[in-house]
Amino acid sequence: MPLQVFAFELYISDQPNDDGTRLTVEWDPLPPDDLRSIDPEIYSLLRSESPDGEFTSIDIVSRLDPSRRKIDENLATGRSYYYKLAYSDSTISWESNVAGPAAPEENWYNRSRTNVLIGILITGAFVGIFIILGRKGKSLYLRPIAGLNAMDEAIGRATEMGKPILYSSGRGKMERPASIASMNILGSVAEKVASYGTPLIFPNNDPVVTAVAQEVAREGYTKAGHADLYNPDNIYFVTDSQFGYAAAVDGIMMRERPATNLFFGTFEAESLILAETGNSIGAIQIAGTDSSIQMAFFIVACDFVLIGEELFAASGYLSGDPQVVGTLKGSDYLKVIIIIMILFGAVVGLLNQEWFVNLFLTA
Repeated sequence: MPLQVFAFELYISDQPNDDGTRLTVEWDPLPPDDLRSIDPEIYSLLRSESPDGEFTSIDIVSRLDPSRRKIDENLATGRSYYYKLAYSDSTISWESNVAGPAAPEENWYNRSRTNVLIGILITGAFVGIFIILGRKGKSLYLRPIAGLNAMDEAIGRATEMGKPILYSSGRGKMERPASIASMNILGSVAEKVASYGTPLIFPNNDPVVTAVAQEVAREGYTKAGHADLYNPDNIYFVTDSQFGYAAAVDGIMMRERPATNLFFGTFEAESLILAETGNSIGAIQIAGTDSSIQMAFFIVACDFVLIGEELFAASGYLSGDPQVVGTLKGSDYLKVIIIIMILFGAVVGLLNQEWFVNLFLTA
């Protein structure tokens, strides 16, 4: 069975907008003139690191493939590769010319992510503008949030009754966004309770969160000018067991009878257990979490619940920090722009304006 090599061309190019691990292989229309009489349907795509070395099959190529191209992945950046097509049966073995060398290159800029870059620049511009305005003393409006408006009332009630406030950030690790938001809220709460002289109890499920919470609370007491009232023993680690933590916090509620319970952070199945126990002792309860499932349990058992992103806006709302408020205002304006773009795209799609769709497809 003789091997026949004919003038059939393959074209190798670097795959754009990638991490330097892909090459694009393209070829002339199949079948080649020399195989037109038998018109095979399947060919093998071969690859080697040397033009005279051993070629191995990396894929199967169909004559019916209209794109006439394959993307070879998981290659070594900067290493040269050679390719060819081959066909073999009982009567003939055919190979195309060897194409190459071609080496994949890492691209420093992914043009397909230009929309992400534009979004970052627009967001940064909005955030920067509002932070500057806030620092200059301009009032930045934030819509009223019922749960946060009730915070002063809840803390005041505990002060009048001479009872402590119980704070919980749930079971989230410190790297969770909800836990970070909870620490920001804790700083404002600690500053307020220090001014009123109300005890703050914070049992924790994670030792790292405990350490962070102690420092945040200490800073809040110091800002209020009552650093001497800060008691690190009131912020302590209990256990990392889910229901062990729930049982411990429930026990604290039944013994200490706090007038106010604040649940801000990451909560799981223990959320309803905690909220129901707090409800049974008559405490005012304000909660917020990033879990839509657990939020439903808080809604039925708590007096006020922060919905959705209100948890992350709470620290800026309570503290009035221009940097935090400016960030919130900037992201809100970006959301308005995104909503307008979605509505505009929907209208264009309904009107079948293909030029607009093609504009983004080609980009």
